[in-house]
Amino acid sequence: MGTTDTAAPKKRMSREQKLQQAVIDLCNQMFIIAGHEGVTYEDVKDRKDAWYTDWTMTVAQNEEWKKWGAAYLKKNLRMNTFLAERQMSWLSLDWGLKLSDFHFNS
Repeated sequence: MGTTDTAAPKKRMSREQKLQQAVIDLCNQMFIIAGHEGVTYEDVKDRKDAWYTDWTMTVAQNEEWKKWGAAYLKKNLRMNTFLAERQMSWLSLDWGLKLSDFHFNS
């Protein structure tokens, strides 16, 4: 007689769960790309202050993060390129760190 596998099959994530996981993964990767490896989404998720000004990233790092994030969204959420890039622009505004080398020229 053989043994039976008692492990339950892995349940698929809902679209909402995938979106929540994407925000976590994208924020964690933002901190890594910006050189703040010790900081995670868990450290900032419940903060009500302007936590995003406590750390900075360069414009080049922000562009690298948006490029990485667009590829992540295309793969994991099956977004097309336009939608993924637009979503990353919104995430940069909502969750992005302060840019240390951004200079506004009027």
